[in-house]
Amino acid sequence: MRYSRVRTVTTVGLKVLDVLVELDIDSRAIIQEMDIVGLGDTVIKESKKRVKSAVKNSGIELPNGRITVNLAPSDVKKEGSYLDLPIAVGLLKATSKINADLSDFVFFGELGLDGSLRRVRGVLPILLSLS
Repeated sequence: MRYSRVRTVTTVGLKVLDVLVELDIDSRAIIQEMDIVGLGDTVIKESKKRVKSAVKNSGIELPNGRITVNLAPSDVKKEGSYLDLPIAVGLLKATSKINADLSDFVFFGELGLDGSLRRVRGVLPILLSLS
């Protein structure tokens, strides 16, 4: 599999919106690169470096080729570092490191460069919206 979808959320003030993280790997590309599209802020643009380091330092080999991450809907501004985890899970799903059906799960969390999961702010409104 070279494509995956993972559910996450973003907050706009106290409002919580569903976000779909789509990940596609073009293994024909010569360069190993990750692009994040879908109106993400600077922290989300930096996610690619945290995700790549976290996955690599967890002992998992990154795939060759260009990785495109789409954060849908594309017309809603996404903020914060809690999209690190869904991007990493999407990468592992697209490379068949995870084979389970993840459609019933919502992922959010910041990753450390060593692959550890870190605390994020704004969890209460997210949890209340999921119940």
